[in-house]
Amino acid sequence: MRTGAAAGHVGYFHTAGCFASDEDLLALAVPFLMDGLASGEPSVVALGERHAQLVRAALPGGAAATFLPGGAVYEKPAAAIRSYRKILAGHVADGASQIRIFGDLTAVTQGVTWDWWARYEAAINRAYDDFPLWSICAYDTRATPPAALAEVMRTHPRTALPGGRHTANTGFTDPHRYLSEQPPPAPDPLQSGAPTVQLIDPTLSEARQAVRTADRGFVAPEEVDDLVVAVSEMVANAQRHGHGPVRLRLWSGSDRLVATVTDSGTGPKDPFAGLLAVGDGANGGLGLWITHQSCNHVAMYRDADGFTIRLIAGNPHR
Repeated sequence: MRTGAAAGHVGYFHTAGCFASDEDLLALAVPFLMDGLASGEPSVVALGERHAQLVRAALPGGAAATFLPGGAVYEKPAAAIRSYRKILAGHVADGASQIRIFGDLTAVTQGVTWDWWARYEAAINRAYDDFPLWSICAYDTRATPPAALAEVMRTHPRTALPGGRHTANTGFTDPHRYLSEQPPPAPDPLQSGAPTVQLIDPTLSEARQAVRTADRGFVAPEEVDDLVVAVSEMVANAQRHGHGPVRLRLWSGSDRLVATVTDSGTGPKDPFAGLLAVGDGANGGLGLWITHQSCNHVAMYRDADGFTIRLIAGNPHR
């Protein structure tokens, strides 16, 4: 049986919780978690270290909430979805009729990589909708940029308020429509200069070698290996599902490698591709999903040149 504000709701009850002080954070987290524990519901906390310490200290001793390392959970959006779905499936298999999660994204994720976390917040409306989940996604208004908060209101159907109240977000946008928008991301500063390598219609072997050529030894070898695979997958996708010519460009910096693959097509038809494993991989869905698991930042967008996917290995936060 569902309890609290989610009583009678089927599927994912997805809420944002904005707070401007430590007291506001605890007013959101503690009653939410305590009510869940009192009802015998698995209650999960995934917060940054400081916020986790505040919430842990405010709960009674012995409270059975499960604390996850927020920084590890929210390393990459597609990996977070995969991990949470495994956790949720386990609780449902154990008989849970409702699961509660209280989590936050760090200030780092709300910087230049916010675009794919905003896509995450939209995509999980579908990704978790086959579970009896109620979550509060906590956002610290002292650290979250106004533009990111505006996207929070578009990706969450409702906002949680202290005292257990909820308000509908009038700006909430259907996830399919939201994910279909795909505006260009903020340019990486490296892209203001000439590419280290630029190829037109490369073979897959040439694409893989191009990444090796651009690598100057500043990025961890395993991350370079992941980028080699990702670039190869995206060039293959462009050749198979897009329209030529296919252009591969790579830039190398002191802490990262940036790659873009552009073709004159329109990109994947399914806007959830990449964040969710799409069927049998039709139209590049499986390759995009693998790429989102392995790269440190992925952005997809359409402009006058066609469809572009940008991949970053190393430090995406520059």
